[in-house]
Amino acid sequence: MLQLVRRIAHAVILLGLAAAAHVHAHETLKLDAPKPLLAAAPPMGWNSWNKYGCNIDEALVRRQADAMVASGMKDAGYRYIVIDDCWQKGRDADGNIVADPERFPSGIKALADYVHSKGLKFGLYSDAGALTCGGRPGSAGHEFQDARQYARWGVDYLKYDWCYTGPRNAEAAYTIMAKALRESGRDIVLSICEWGDNHPERWAQPVGHLWRTTGDIYDAWEGKKGYSLGMTNILDLQAELWRYSGPNAWNDPDMLEVGNGGMTTTEYESHFSLWAMLAAPLIAGNDLSTMDEDTRRILTNADVIAVDQDPLGQQARRIWKQGDLEIWARPLQGGDHAVVLFNRGKAPSEMRVSWDQLHLPAGLKADVKDLWSKKVYRNVRDGYGGTVAAHGVIMVRITPVP
Repeated sequence: MLQLVRRIAHAVILLGLAAAAHVHAHETLKLDAPKPLLAAAPPMGWNSWNKYGCNIDEALVRRQADAMVASGMKDAGYRYIVIDDCWQKGRDADGNIVADPERFPSGIKALADYVHSKGLKFGLYSDAGALTCGGRPGSAGHEFQDARQYARWGVDYLKYDWCYTGPRNAEAAYTIMAKALRESGRDIVLSICEWGDNHPERWAQPVGHLWRTTGDIYDAWEGKKGYSLGMTNILDLQAELWRYSGPNAWNDPDMLEVGNGGMTTTEYESHFSLWAMLAAPLIAGNDLSTMDEDTRRILTNADVIAVDQDPLGQQARRIWKQGDLEIWARPLQGGDHAVVLFNRGKAPSEMRVSWDQLHLPAGLKADVKDLWSKKVYRNVRDGYGGTVAAHGVIMVRITPVP
């Protein structure tokens, strides 16, 4: 978020220098215990940033929690209500982080208690730098103090950003916060948000539960806006990362834009399908309280969610590409396969996946379920295909027949 601000911060180092210098002496900390198993499947929830940015308050957050339950999102598996940047106001005389009293007059603990009363989990945002991307107090030099405060408030999930970090080393900085969270007395998911710049896939597995792989998403099929990327641009950056992802350690291509208005319904179906194939965290970024039926239908598609949440945890690979046409596939627990036939083009196209491409016997019989139309085709041999809409997908689950 605000990635232009982030890059400027890196260039001029700004206020992060003093805080970074303060913590450098401690950045040799090692993790003395294994990472807690808090994300056996990719986290599912809602985050305030994509829709609201800094325009947040406790009434909004309560409304989203209510809507997550009433809309069927909770029943579909969504659990986390996460407040992104700009909830902070400053620090008190003892250095404790303080919420904005005008926007959050009841305090963070009361809000977390409300979210918990709905059977949901509560998340907050902070930053490894002197300031957050929105210019609020960051956690540099206050990691253990902040982690204890989060635990007292009842926080279940921390999104930890990378603005105003000056010369800090990313692995070391995130290791400090990981250690602080593990010593806080409460189980808290650590979502690493340093945009993939420092190759977190190479070092983050023992540190965090998920890590961003790219710059921010914005609500568009493709393109670049500042340091933000369109959906297909982000997708392309995931193709070679499949080997790094798995249970309790997820690649994170950023949050969902479904329902925010920048893409068509067909494109949002593709977005949701492909994120599920990537075993990505499914973090909605729309207004849950006003979403239309198409948005609700997409976000609560149980068959697509089941692929995302599959216990095997194997991220999809792009197994074939020709021009605008692509096939993505992933194995599922129990011997099933999920496949997406993806058409980036501007006209419908015939596509087909063969059993040979999935390393299945050519004569195999399989039941094929289309996860959007819900049609089931029995005893299919050799392969499966159909007409894929422009900017659309056919997403199927293939179940071998004994």
